[in-house]
Amino acid sequence: MTNYKAPMRDIRFAMKEVLGFDTHYASLPGGEDASPEMVDAILDEFAKFCENALVPINRSGDEEGCHWNDGVVNTPHGFKEAYRLYADGGWASVTGAADYGGQGLPSSLGRVLSEMLTAANTGFALYTAGQSGAIETLAEFGTHEQRSLYERKLIDGSWNATMCLTEPHCGTDLGLLRTKAEPNQDGSYNITGTKIFITGGEHDLTENIVHIVLARLPDAPEGTKGISLFIVPKYLCDDGNLRERNSVRCGSIEHKMGIKASATCVMNFDGAKGYLLGESNRGLMAMFTFMNASRIAAATQGVAHAELGFQKSLAYARERLQMRAPTGPQNPNGPADPIIVHPDVRRMLLTQKAFAEGNRLLIYYLSQQLDLAERGNDEATRNAAKSQLDFLTPIAKAFASETGFEAANQGLQCFGGHGYIREWGMEQNVRDARIAMLYEGTTGVQALDLLGRKVLGAGLITLQTFINQIDVFCDLEAEHQTLGPLLAKLRELTTEWQTMTLNIGERARSNPEEVGAASVNYLMYCGYVCLAYLWAQSAAVAARKLESGTAEPEFYRSKILTAQFYFNHLLPRTRTCVQVINAGAESLMTLSAEHFQF
Repeated sequence: MTNYKAPMRDIRFAMKEVLGFDTHYASLPGGEDASPEMVDAILDEFAKFCENALVPINRSGDEEGCHWNDGVVNTPHGFKEAYRLYADGGWASVTGAADYGGQGLPSSLGRVLSEMLTAANTGFALYTAGQSGAIETLAEFGTHEQRSLYERKLIDGSWNATMCLTEPHCGTDLGLLRTKAEPNQDGSYNITGTKIFITGGEHDLTENIVHIVLARLPDAPEGTKGISLFIVPKYLCDDGNLRERNSVRCGSIEHKMGIKASATCVMNFDGAKGYLLGESNRGLMAMFTFMNASRIAAATQGVAHAELGFQKSLAYARERLQMRAPTGPQNPNGPADPIIVHPDVRRMLLTQKAFAEGNRLLIYYLSQQLDLAERGNDEATRNAAKSQLDFLTPIAKAFASETGFEAANQGLQCFGGHGYIREWGMEQNVRDARIAMLYEGTTGVQALDLLGRKVLGAGLITLQTFINQIDVFCDLEAEHQTLGPLLAKLRELTTEWQTMTLNIGERARSNPEEVGAASVNYLMYCGYVCLAYLWAQSAAVAARKLESGTAEPEFYRSKILTAQFYFNHLLPRTRTCVQVINAGAESLMTLSAEHFQF
């Protein structure tokens, strides 16, 4: 059975050859520490940690799951030891602020490490995801005292963190939340309410857990405008020294389809002491920092599951003998040919490869924008990067998680009936992948955010900016014969993208339901075009390498051939998206609720 190996050659291709991370880091204020040698050393060492410490406990963690007993949660065997290696290795501190004990390296490097972590062991990785989101939120909205206490402990890995939004009666519609925050005379607040689906809400990996909680003050306005954000630690503390247990308990853990090694908790806050984070009644804005970090993490999960499925199914397809190739025996000395010779198996393998490597580029590009938004040399650069992040985050979250799940399914399909059996690890990959399309905002929620707010609500400015970027690339590569068909298709799609968006906006003026009817197909269209742009860039880099001479001709030829496969076999899915968008809302909404029958 093949186990996950960090795809270092492709990670470096994406980072260094396509997206120019070496130059990018050198241009960032404070980025000089992220030298090519330093980055390579970090990538190599972290890959070893993932392969040696996390891969061996991935399946066993899924088999065992977490254990709840009277509010206490124990993680699966081996997780505490692996987490100690993670913390002692300084991996939680890579992108943390140097002033608070971190290494101060760019955020994008943490995103690259996150992919390896998630592919090696998704259940384990989810315990670390709350740390990075809380650190970013504290860095942006916390006081110096809060950062000195909480951020420092999160950066050194001795404490963990959660994001507490969802309640039993309210998920996406946070304006309905009921958790209360009553002020105390000492400036603290008593937090009372129940939160559900809290990843890592209780566990035995760290000595303390810092809950970042949305709650409503007594005099708060109704709806989302009346939400504040609070720090609620599991243990109260002075100067980092733990004191008494706070009044927050885990009521139960969920019994889930996948990610069973990750404790998904019901958390009961019974007058728990909390501390305001940021401004009162502006908590949702502050929480979006955490939420957007989590959305990028969910997109990264899609990449990880596609990569894991591809590695396992590729190895199986090379070994499994079934029938003969259509063109005649390819393994004449054996009873049959390996299934990789069959066109349909090639289709499944190439689909996984195209989505894993294409979405990797998308996540890494998005991470570059995160660096620029945080560290750009001037305000114009930072604002432009924030605009790109606003536009691309919902696309990446939804598209990468949807296609990552598809790729995981294709990986299982390559195994036939063996894929359905637990010992191969393919059914676990499918189960673990499914949640990424749900949490941090479902695909439908991301699609409404993209089309309604980020595109139409912004007057198409963010869309036009990205399209202009694609057009500039096409102009620069116009003379390259290898890319000719790809560039022609890209130009055709960018023109259609603009026209289609204007048409949706025009229809929505007379019928607001048109936005919701079009949104998911619109988002998927955007995702397919984004990956087409990135695959064309990959093909351009590969073509130049082949022309100039390279010791790795097969690696670069594979990039060009995979790009051509993507354009020929996956990009045509945009035709269906366009047809459905043009069909409009009428056939969706005409049937009344009473007429739905079974």
